[in-house]
Amino acid sequence: MYIPKIKNGKLELYNERGIYQRTIQSSGVVYADINMTQTLIVITDTKGCVKLYNERGIYQRTIVSSDAASARWAGNDLAVTDTKGRIKLYNERGIYQRTIS
Repeated sequence: MYIPKIKNGKLELYNERGIYQRTIQSSGVVYADINMTQTLIVITDTKGCVKLYNERGIYQRTIVSSDAASARWAGNDLAVTDTKGRIKLYNERGIYQRTIS
C-alpha cells in the first residue's frame, strides 16, 4: 500500500510503515490521489494540469491541460473539479465522459 504525501509542492510516496519509496513529481503539485488498486496516481499541478503516473513514477498521460483545481479517483474514473467548481468525469485513458455539475 502506498501513501502519497505532498511536501513543498513535491509528491513523494511512502509505504504503510512510513518508509519513503520514491518521488513522483519534484515540484508544482497541489493535489494527488492514488487509485484503489494502488497502480495509478493522478496529480494536479499549480498550472491546473492533471497528469497520470503509474506507481513507479512513470508518466502515462495528461488528462486535462489547464483549468483544474483538483482531480481524484471515483471508482475507475477521474473526477476533475475545474476552477469554476464544475466536476467532469474522465476515464483513465483521458477520455471525457460527462459533466456532473
